Amino acid sequence: MRRSHRGFLLVPLTLAASLAALPDRASVVSSGPGGFVVREEVRFAGPPAAAWKHLVDVASWWDPRHTYSGRSSNLSLALRPGGCWCEGLANGGFARHLEVVLAVPDETLRLAGGLGPLQGSGATGALTFTLRSDPAGVTTVTAEYAVVGYSQEGLTSLAAAVDAVLAEQMARYARNPEARP
Repeated sequence: MRRSHRGFLLVPLTLAASLAALPDRASVVSSGPGGFVVREEVRFAGPPAAAWKHLVDVASWWDPRHTYSGRSSNLSLALRPGGCWCEGLANGGFARHLEVVLAVPDETLRLAGGLGPLQGSGATGALTFTLRSDPAGVTTVTAEYAVVGYSQEGLTSLAAAVDAVLAEQMARYARNPEARP
């Protein structure tokens, strides 16, 4: 099935509407016409090294419904200065979703750019993943996405939808394939 970039926007908006009824689901920290900050936090069953290894393997946890190609296996993340969170598309095409601007293994990963519909609106942001361990061997992973820029409708209207998509991705990430019950 061929996907267009327009489908990338419809899925988050539909998901946001369905999640709106859930209590305490939204984690929009702040929002206004020129930007917003959303934050999601999950617990990963494993130490920071395992959490980091899983985090940087975005193809293993990112939902294919939130890709241009419809296939998570087309995603890659190059951990180097200016490295690309990219997606391979048909006929040699590609999407550059985010750029690596900070990588402190087992602690912090910061990416810059606009995901999905933000990319086409002229908005950009910083998506920061922070890993913290506890004595029980569980790692808390916080994802915070601070977005600024321009959208004809203002960015306030996109904050809840972006948060819903981020919440979904972080829930998928937290389902650690290495964890044992």
